[in-house]
Amino acid sequence: MSLTDASLAALAAQLSAKSVSSRELTQHFLDRIGTLNSAINAFVTVDAEKSLAEAAAADALIAAGRAVPLTGVPVAHKDIFCAEGWLTTCGSKMLANFVAPYDAHVIQRFKAAGMPSLGKTNMDEFAMGSSNETSYFGPVKNPWDPARVPGGSSGGAAAAIAARMAPAATGTDTGGSIRQPAAFTGITGLKPTYGLVSRYGMIAFASSLDQAGPMAKSAEDCALLLNVMTGFDPNDSTSLERSKEDYTRDLDKPLAGLRVGLPREFFADGLNSDVARAVEAAVSDLRKLGAAAVEVSLANAGLAIPVYYVLAPAEASSNLSRFDGVRYGYRAPEYTDLNDMYAKTRAQGFGAEVKRRILIGAYVLSHGYYDAYYLQAQKIRRLIADDFAQAFKVCDLILGPTTPGTAFRLGEKSGDPVKMYLNDLYTIPANLAGLPGMSLPCGFDSHNLPIGLQLVGNYFSEATMLRVAHQYQRATDWHTRMPTL
Repeated sequence: MSLTDASLAALAAQLSAKSVSSRELTQHFLDRIGTLNSAINAFVTVDAEKSLAEAAAADALIAAGRAVPLTGVPVAHKDIFCAEGWLTTCGSKMLANFVAPYDAHVIQRFKAAGMPSLGKTNMDEFAMGSSNETSYFGPVKNPWDPARVPGGSSGGAAAAIAARMAPAATGTDTGGSIRQPAAFTGITGLKPTYGLVSRYGMIAFASSLDQAGPMAKSAEDCALLLNVMTGFDPNDSTSLERSKEDYTRDLDKPLAGLRVGLPREFFADGLNSDVARAVEAAVSDLRKLGAAAVEVSLANAGLAIPVYYVLAPAEASSNLSRFDGVRYGYRAPEYTDLNDMYAKTRAQGFGAEVKRRILIGAYVLSHGYYDAYYLQAQKIRRLIADDFAQAFKVCDLILGPTTPGTAFRLGEKSGDPVKMYLNDLYTIPANLAGLPGMSLPCGFDSHNLPIGLQLVGNYFSEATMLRVAHQYQRATDWHTRMPTL
């Protein structure tokens, strides 16, 4: 297998055997970025000098016998993570010239593992979007069809992996922003249990929903990345203090006795027929592998989108108040006084979708509407979590489509926010409940576009989810297919 297609374990084995150096491997992917990125727009920032210096340091660790499992394997980072000395834009004009003075905890973990950075990937502005069309740096194109979106907000990371410009990448998921682009581009992506990966240095959108996670070609690769990313961080008050796990430990265990729950609400009206067929075929494959399927109900799942679009904008309106032109980031060039500077800076620095969500958030938090909207949404959020708790009494994992359809055309839904928001119909419930979820490829539609299969587990069941995904991927080849570029 070529360096381009190799799994993370295979690349690590080649580095360990010294059949390739980290510098050579990093240069290989930098060359692919140089060739393909102008057409795909997956990367916002590439700095070959920095990347190769980190690769040389990794080679020194390998030579000294101080390597850990993924030392020397390069990785791309979503441009929402602060990385010292790197531009960290969050896809926004507001931060277009911001160079981070410190490393996010996630970046620290990858540096400690000796994994060179290939650069920062494009994303929807401040992670607000489902198509990667809201980026100040232009839309990312789907490598399977450049006329279509890659999904969002982690669309740059997903497209980079699908186009084999990077063997793996970090992403973040607030309402499906790892899983939805993974589904649209035919890769594997995992959103861990809330609090399992530190949010320190990850530019905040909605603090009670945001979670970082791995994106790669396969479940096995995601397990290896999750081993690097997780760990308690005293700098993050929501970081969970618990024993370190090896997420690869159960990958080879058979699925006999495993119960997979199929929520009837996820197979109702609005689901594309090609997607439905592919998901049903995946259920059949899992049955052949020894799993049993049971029907479950998530009665309040249909309320997830209105709940999310009250709570997430409310938190965003608070989190984004720090971008005012005073301390860092964009500042309007002309203004008369402090209030005028605030107003003009924010009017010029934020894009339309970010402004829309700030306005919605300020509205639902305002006097007279807080009780009617925000508090009611929090109550329904609890009901959604309770539905999952009831379902997990009769099943080990919940399975369904990741998205109602496949990748849509650029511009097709950008004029209709509600249509755009409906892409997150199946992914948002897991975020509201703080549960882990992942997407893996399970087929293609009639336009040869990838289809995603979603798994949602109970809290801290990542190892079980990865085991199911790995066993499925050993029995199928959807995850090995790549677009013609």
